[in-house]
Amino acid sequence: SALAAPNAPPVSTGVNLKVSPLLGPNEITDWMDVIRCRAAIVWKPGGSFSIEEVEVAPPKAKEVRIKMVATALCGTEMKMLKDKNLQHQHYPIIMGHEGAGIVESVGKGVSTVKAGDKVIALFLPQCGECTSCLNSADNLCIKFKQGETYLMSDGTSRFTCKGKPVYHFGNTSTFSEYTVMNEISVAKIDAAAPLEKVFLVSCGFSTGYGGAINTAKVTPGSTCAVFGLGGVGLSVIMGCKAAGATRIIAVDTNKDKFEKAKEVGATECINPQDYEKPIQEVLFDLTGDGVDFSFEVIGNPETVAAALASCRESHGVCVIIGLIIGVQLNISGHLFFSGRSLKGSVYGGWKGRDGASKLVSDYMAKKINLDALITHTLNLDKINEAVELMKTGKWQVTYTIFMSKYLGPREMHPLCPVTLSMMLTN
Repeated sequence: SALAAPNAPPVSTGVNLKVSPLLGPNEITDWMDVIRCRAAIVWKPGGSFSIEEVEVAPPKAKEVRIKMVATALCGTEMKMLKDKNLQHQHYPIIMGHEGAGIVESVGKGVSTVKAGDKVIALFLPQCGECTSCLNSADNLCIKFKQGETYLMSDGTSRFTCKGKPVYHFGNTSTFSEYTVMNEISVAKIDAAAPLEKVFLVSCGFSTGYGGAINTAKVTPGSTCAVFGLGGVGLSVIMGCKAAGATRIIAVDTNKDKFEKAKEVGATECINPQDYEKPIQEVLFDLTGDGVDFSFEVIGNPETVAAALASCRESHGVCVIIGLIIGVQLNISGHLFFSGRSLKGSVYGGWKGRDGASKLVSDYMAKKINLDALITHTLNLDKINEAVELMKTGKWQVTYTIFMSKYLGPREMHPLCPVTLSMMLTN
C-alpha cells in the first residue's frame, strides 16, 4: 500500500516547527512541534546508509517521541541490507531496532512514561492485553506484527525527508536522533541507568542471555555449544555461565573472537576449519555423547542442522537465535528419531517491557555485566564504516556512538553530533 505522510511542515530554519496537523479520530488536537534532526536513511534496496535531515512529527495518541542516546547496528540490519530473501519494497526507510533514549514528548492517553524518562526501545511490544501477554510462558505480543507494515498503527509515518514520507522499521527506527514509537514498545527504566550501556538490553544482550536462561533453560553442570561469537553469541555464553553450565564450547571460524569469548565465560573455543570432519562429529568426540544445549547464533540454515546434530540424542536441546527468514531448513528427520528438540526464540523469551526493565535493574545491581560487550565508539556519520567492519568480521561486539549530552526535552539542538552504539554481531 502507498505510504501515507503526516502533514508536511512549513519551510523553516528553526529547530522546532509549529504545525497544525490534520485531525483524525486519534490525533492530537493541540499544536505540536515537528522536530528536524539527522537520521541514517536507506533509499533503495541494496543501498547504503545516507545521513539526511529529517522531520519527525509529533506523537499521536498512545505514542511517544524519544531522543535517542545510544543505538546499535545489529546483524538484523546487516541481513536486511544484503539478503535478497529479506529485502522489501518499503523505501526510503530508517532502520535500527536496538537503542535507548529519553522521552521528549508523549501523545494523548500515554500513562506509563512522561517527558524526561529514560527508556529502552523495543522491537517486541508488550500490550498487556493479548493472549500472549497474559500468558506467563509466552512473550510474542500480537502487536509485534505491526512492525511488518513499516508504519505506525494508524497506517502513516512520522518521518519525512526532502518532502517524501519515510518508512519506520521494527516498531522503533532508532537510527534517527529522534523517533516516534508506540507506548507499548517503550520500557521505562531506572533514572540512574547509563543509556550508553543498558541500551544493549533492547535486543542483543537480552536475546542471547535469555535464549540460554529462558528458552533453553540451561541446567547446572551441563555442557553447551555456542555457534557464532558475535555480540549475541557472547551474551548466550554469559547466560550459560549464569545458569551454571560447567562446559561452554564456543564455535566460530574467526579465531580473533576466541579471546573475548573466553573472557565472558567460554571454557574452550574451536574453529570448524581446523578439522576435516563435520563440526557435529568433532563435538561428539570432545564430549563423548554430544552437548546438552546448543545455540545457533548465526542465521545459517546449514549451521542449524549441525547444531542440532551436535546435541545429545537422549535429551539435547538446540535453540535457533540467529535470524533465518525466507529459506527452508534441510534437516534429516533421523535427528528427530531421538529425544532431541529444536526451539525458536524471540527476544530471549523475555516479555518486552517487563524484561527490559528487569535486566536494566539487574545491571544496576551488578548482577549482569554489559560492559564487556562494548569496545569502540563511532559517530552516526560513520555508520557505513561500521557496516564494512561487520562485513569483514573484524569486530564482534558493540560500538558505542554517544549522542550529545541530554539537556532537556526541548533544549537539545537536533542537528548536533549524535552517538549511536553499533552492535557488531557478525
